[in-house]
Amino acid sequence: MPSVETARGPVDTGSLGRTLMHEHVFVLSAEHVANYGAGSWWDEEERVADAIAKLRELTGRGITTIADPTVWGLGRYIPRIKRIAEQVPGLNIIVATGLYTYNDVPFQLLYRGPGTLLGGPDPLVADFVRDLTEGIGDTGVRAAFLKCAVDTPGMVPGVERVLRAVAAAHRETGAPVTVHTASSAGTGRPVVDLLGKEGVDLGKVVIGHAGDSNDLDYLKALADTGALLGMDRFGLDAYNSTAERAGTVAALCAQGYADRMVLSHDASCYIDWFGPDPDGLRGMAPNWNYRHISDDVLPALRSLGVTEAQLDQMLVENPRRYFSP
Repeated sequence: MPSVETARGPVDTGSLGRTLMHEHVFVLSAEHVANYGAGSWWDEEERVADAIAKLRELTGRGITTIADPTVWGLGRYIPRIKRIAEQVPGLNIIVATGLYTYNDVPFQLLYRGPGTLLGGPDPLVADFVRDLTEGIGDTGVRAAFLKCAVDTPGMVPGVERVLRAVAAAHRETGAPVTVHTASSAGTGRPVVDLLGKEGVDLGKVVIGHAGDSNDLDYLKALADTGALLGMDRFGLDAYNSTAERAGTVAALCAQGYADRMVLSHDASCYIDWFGPDPDGLRGMAPNWNYRHISDDVLPALRSLGVTEAQLDQMLVENPRRYFSP
């Protein structure tokens, strides 16, 4: 049986079960915490305990795996994730490697690599491959997929560099890829175009946040390349309401695309992007939490004619295929 790496080590892909394919545990800047959080809004033990409680709620709803695409630029800190995973034994947490930027690469990379001041091979590729094959830092935890972003600025030079490095790491390791995209700008199109030209197996690519769009022609064109559609922001109604998202998923299922979609929320236990108060967005996004799909979205999809077999395809079979060699 093929296996996939998790924060607790390898598990059989056949045992992943119901999987949410785009959930963060923490989105948190270490510099932010170190300089402005300690002694005020950040309490490590409190936040770890809160994360454990929230993730245990998932297992109580039959979710047994989450893919966490938190990478450099989003605050990846694997020792904390490893500690939490050990206390939620019913949940597999699959972690990623990659770089999250909408524009330039960080200064630590800006002057190294092809076409830069110092030249040489792109260190991103070696870093990504090491995370996938040896482990992240000294944690012993290996990443199992690659993550990058192409947002509304489009394929600017820094973003293109990261995407090409992701493609190179995929070619070397076979690791699958998830790309944050901006459906409003149609950035899924250049993603599949570039990755296809770079020799990436598009069947191993999730077009993240495709579910922000209700344009069936756009979505089907992406799915027809072989890529998976990330219907993965349920609860973020500012981008697209749950009713519209569910209707789009149901329409695609009715047209034979259940094998090209995965479901998720893009939620987190704690995110510092909106200030230190974890409830600051509750009034604007009351359903942006790990429970929404299980409690609200699946019943809505069933009412729209989506079958149990199609739900299992999106929640079980497609993730298993994505993470299988």
